[in-house]
Amino acid sequence: MEIKVNAEVREKAGIKGVLSSIREAKKVPAVIYGGNKGPVSISLTEKDLQTILKSGANAIVSLTLPAGAETVIIKEVQYHVVKDTPNHVDFQRISMDRKIEVTVPVKLAGESADVKIYGAMVNQVIRELRVRCLPGDIPHEIVVDIKPLTINKPVTVADLKLSDKIEIVGDAARSIVQLMLFKEEEEAPAAAAATDAAAAPAQPESSSTKGKKDEEGNLTKGTAAAPAAAPAAKDKK
Repeated sequence: MEIKVNAEVREKAGIKGVLSSIREAKKVPAVIYGGNKGPVSISLTEKDLQTILKSGANAIVSLTLPAGAETVIIKEVQYHVVKDTPNHVDFQRISMDRKIEVTVPVKLAGESADVKIYGAMVNQVIRELRVRCLPGDIPHEIVVDIKPLTINKPVTVADLKLSDKIEIVGDAARSIVQLMLFKEEEEAPAAAAATDAAAAPAQPESSSTKGKKDEEGNLTKGTAAAPAAAPAAKDKK
């Protein structure tokens, strides 16, 4: 689906004051480049840009300009560091009869039986793929069925069943999604220490008069052992 929006050519492109006035008018500065033509500085309304963005990252756009329409896709969007609103857009010219490379998001569908059997966790390794195709054949997303996914076999790029019109760029052996098992938690160090303490031989209590610490760690004084009673004196005769 091609989105048609109106755009205006920007005069004095790159001047800070001009860019500020464009943004104050609820418009977004942009540039068109690529193909056999030179770059063109333009602006479009925030509303039209939001319509394009909601249609997907690879939406085909027809920009209507005084010199004629330009068929483009969004190459990059820059955002305001504080407001997080679109601040500038780069559009790339395309030809509907020439293949281009774009990045397409990867979405998982279905459920693997091994998730319930083994309590495994699904780990999505690749979240987007680079593809080459004609602009009219660009998929909105690539859906990966994970029902066949098992503990011992991940789903790779080579496992994807896509149209012959779409070519995946890169190594086909790459894993897209795999299952991971949780390791059993090791015995807590505190519990192990308690076990060792119980197994250790009891230490004799000290009768020293030197200071000791009680259960709360407070310094206390030890109690000295009572001296042996003196032998009874003999009666003098």
